[in-house]
Amino acid sequence: MLKRTFLNGLLAGTFLTSMALGAMAEGFDGPTTGPKAADGKTIVVLAADLTNGGILGVTTGIEEAAAKIGWTVKVLDGAGSVQGRSAAVGQALALNPDGIVINGFDAAEQQTALEGVTAAKIPMVSWHSGPKIGCDAPGGIFANVSTDAMQVSDVAAKWALDDAGGKPGVVIFTDSTYQIAIDKADRMKKDIEDAGGTVLEYVDTPIAETSTRMGPLTTTLLQKYGAKWTHSLAINDLYFDFMGPSLAAAGIDGKGAPKAGSAGDGSEAAFQRIRGGQYQAVTVAEPLNLQGWQIVDELNRAVQGEACSGYITAPALVTEEGLKAMGDSNAFDPQNGYRDAYAAIWGK
Repeated sequence: MLKRTFLNGLLAGTFLTSMALGAMAEGFDGPTTGPKAADGKTIVVLAADLTNGGILGVTTGIEEAAAKIGWTVKVLDGAGSVQGRSAAVGQALALNPDGIVINGFDAAEQQTALEGVTAAKIPMVSWHSGPKIGCDAPGGIFANVSTDAMQVSDVAAKWALDDAGGKPGVVIFTDSTYQIAIDKADRMKKDIEDAGGTVLEYVDTPIAETSTRMGPLTTTLLQKYGAKWTHSLAINDLYFDFMGPSLAAAGIDGKGAPKAGSAGDGSEAAFQRIRGGQYQAVTVAEPLNLQGWQIVDELNRAVQGEACSGYITAPALVTEEGLKAMGDSNAFDPQNGYRDAYAAIWGK
């Protein structure tokens, strides 16, 4: 049975303020029991694209947790292409690791390649590998670690609605390469329209090509919609990495409309933009480092034939106000003792 965690109400859309930050320090609400550390394991992380801040943040958490549990980590970068990810799966199989992490891409995309992993009986744990989260995800995946993507979308849409007094004019950015991205964008669209807002355009553009596409696309959208475009919503922060120069060239202030809000993942770059009031207002951030630790814990369970923990982390709506309370930190990293909790489970 899945255990859903809510970080003291943050998922309902509460701003990440100093009060909420204090609440997050109350204690880890994840698993408290599990197998001791398996000795000397080697795992391979198949990263969809390490330029993606969410994927990079999870990878960093995996490396940190692996150092604690005493495992070796090898990271293979798919570099943002289907072909690159296919090649990475093949390389991982050749390494014959004790476990594999699918980090940030839809398992269905690599179904044929991953069948080889299943046939080799190599346990797989994933981050954002598809719409089903938690234990026994499709494709032979032991656990798909994620927040509840639909709740993330609800929080992002609610922010836009509240910020615009219930009448936003929204452009939504997604990538149909990933089913979960479609589901998140569809949910935001429904939320906005059901509440009386307007979705001006639903833009399907590849995450891997944001560096070249977002600048000209932003200019085109500004010319098309003008002041009607009040808010941008995207399925992750990467879309907003490359919008700022076009908005600045149009004479738009960093805190002006269209205001940008991301339905995940809470990248370092996004935090810096929000903190500086530079063309992003909020992000619905996931605890990426914590999720990296959870992935290692799930793999430790898998390699020993134990059950998946069923733990599901919750996101937080990060605002400029909340970041002021966080000091210099550019990551949503709950200070709730999760590192010590996992180390205790592993006997470390």
